[in-house]
Amino acid sequence: MAVQEAGQGSAAAGAHGGGCTCGDCPHGARAGHRRAVAEFLLKRDEFAAGQGLPAAVAHSASASRQWVSEELTQSAELVAERARAEGGAWLARLWWRTASVVWVLVVVLLLVQALTAIGAGWTSARTAGLLAALVTAGALTAASWFHRARGGALAPVIGEDNRLSTSRAVAGAWVLFVAYAVLVLVGRLVGASGHGERDALIAGLELGRGAGVVTVLAVVCAIAVLVRRVVGVRVLGQRLQKVRADRPRAADLLTDDAGRGTFADIQYVVIGGVALLFAAVRLGRRPDQLPDLPWGLAVVVLISAATYLAGKYAEGGRPVILSVVRAREAGDLDGPIRTGDDIEIRGAGFVPPGAQGADRLSRMVVRIGAVHVHVPLVPVSGGFSNPTDAVLRVPVPADVEPGRVEVQVVTAAGVETNRYGIDVTD
Repeated sequence: MAVQEAGQGSAAAGAHGGGCTCGDCPHGARAGHRRAVAEFLLKRDEFAAGQGLPAAVAHSASASRQWVSEELTQSAELVAERARAEGGAWLARLWWRTASVVWVLVVVLLLVQALTAIGAGWTSARTAGLLAALVTAGALTAASWFHRARGGALAPVIGEDNRLSTSRAVAGAWVLFVAYAVLVLVGRLVGASGHGERDALIAGLELGRGAGVVTVLAVVCAIAVLVRRVVGVRVLGQRLQKVRADRPRAADLLTDDAGRGTFADIQYVVIGGVALLFAAVRLGRRPDQLPDLPWGLAVVVLISAATYLAGKYAEGGRPVILSVVRAREAGDLDGPIRTGDDIEIRGAGFVPPGAQGADRLSRMVVRIGAVHVHVPLVPVSGGFSNPTDAVLRVPVPADVEPGRVEVQVVTAAGVETNRYGIDVTD
């Protein structure tokens, strides 16, 4: 597919006809990104197969490796530029999608109320619930319009790394539900005719009736604020590596920055969603008071929130160099590290989560003494053999003075490893 798209890329021409990559044309931005990705994959696989090398560098392994790395880096930068353009266009389109989903939910609520009213009749509670849904939907639509450049109604749950935040999404869902429940009681209170009915509705807002819901709301909101603080402090302290995503995705709620599913996030979303569904059913059954969430279920949600917070404290870690050795090709003699030789840096955490793309890998730098060496990209079929999360391979430049020098890796997230001393001989 990549080869076919790359071959067809030159045939696309004309403004907004598939070749446009401007932010005002979302379809053009998407097509431009896909074509750039296809061209990059084709170039990477050709270089991995030993094709496309100019004759001037083909005789030297180090020169050809450096030339291939530079070519792939330039192509990867173009892919990253197209990805940012597509991400901006996607966010600009998201506001009306979120607004449409909100109004679809209002229609679903109306249909459910109409179906359940058959036989039982239409009640004031159903009217209050529908009016509360209309008010909530209107507020979310207005918020989507004012934040249309940042994802509409989802703007508050998009983190600083341009990913959906699990803690903010769970807290936002509970805030919306509690606001809707209070609006239902307000609607019923407005339509109440007798003093006894009004007193019963006001009593339904007492803390004793909704202590479980109020407790869960307070905890999930506190978790959302605390997690933001924890992540920020750990990033500034270089104990956590974060790279910015091209655009938010729904999978961000259940995965880490690298796209792998995480237990802490999954259990927090699942348990929080189940508890929210239970509270919604209780509100439907007893629309005259705040949902009385049982303390057993509330404690389960609190344990889930504590597990999620502990997972945020446990994730990540600073990259570390464990050893540095002279890289040896087949047939080479053993010997000390000299200028011009390749060294192999072994450790952990060299590639931050979410930085597996070529544009991020090309930003990795190894500091050898006072010389900064960019880590070359070595393509293989389907990916890169260098750099990896545990091993880096770089040449020792001639500018490095013989003697005892220190080696340090700077990752794509800007985090520095520990310093490791090596001896360089003439």
